[in-house]
Amino acid sequence: MEKFYKDNNFSLINGNALEIMKQFPDNHFDMIFADPPYMLSNGGFSVQAGKRVSVNKGNWDKSNGFDKDFEFQNSWIQECHRILKPSGTIWVSGTYHSIYQCGFALQRNKFHILNDIAWFKPNASPNLSCRFFTASHETLIWARKDKKAKHKFNYKLMKEGVWKEDFLKKTNLQMRSVWAINTPKKTEKTFGKHPTQKPFDLLRRVVLSSTEKGDLILDPFTGSSTTGLAAVYYGRKFIGIDIEKKYLELSIQRYEELRSKKK
Repeated sequence: MEKFYKDNNFSLINGNALEIMKQFPDNHFDMIFADPPYMLSNGGFSVQAGKRVSVNKGNWDKSNGFDKDFEFQNSWIQECHRILKPSGTIWVSGTYHSIYQCGFALQRNKFHILNDIAWFKPNASPNLSCRFFTASHETLIWARKDKKAKHKFNYKLMKEGVWKEDFLKKTNLQMRSVWAINTPKKTEKTFGKHPTQKPFDLLRRVVLSSTEKGDLILDPFTGSSTTGLAAVYYGRKFIGIDIEKKYLELSIQRYEELRSKKK
């Protein structure tokens, strides 16, 4: 497969995630982080920086109806099961629009669910209609490929590490399944932003909790590649896939800025 960009342990590929994943060998990746389309681009509105904005993100985020949406989620998750190592794990992030389909697809494809993490956003946007509870969290499902395998979990680091960004984490107590982490900082959007961009602090915790140095991580919907930045910063190897070249270009700018700071 042709790489869109490659530098040391950071690689990007442009194209359809499912078709590209089919080209990877069996049992190849140590960990997968996936933030698939929420199927939420329906003409509605949200709030960003105090302004009313459209929720439409692109054709890749439009719903094709329940059955076709689930077929899509099931297909890429099925492929993830093949390309993960026997002891490998997968993280899937989403809102209620997508996460339940993904959770069912994980179980259907024989993944063993380890945790569901509630990512609480203290600085979440308000609800415009005032007819619902304000959405202030996303869910991350963490699962391993094989129920009988021994997966990686850096328990001591999660318990004893310094996690100043999270006011819920108590010093030297077990890390719980509710994480309080703000949405991306302004400095994380220097070159532009992806509509569902995740904060570095969130991916830092995902990477450090479930991988070791030298491990190979895949993000099939990489967007602006926060996963990749966290991976290479902490000594992992990364491959990211995205169908939109503009977000891969944004990923490159972010990566090259990180690389220059580490020199």
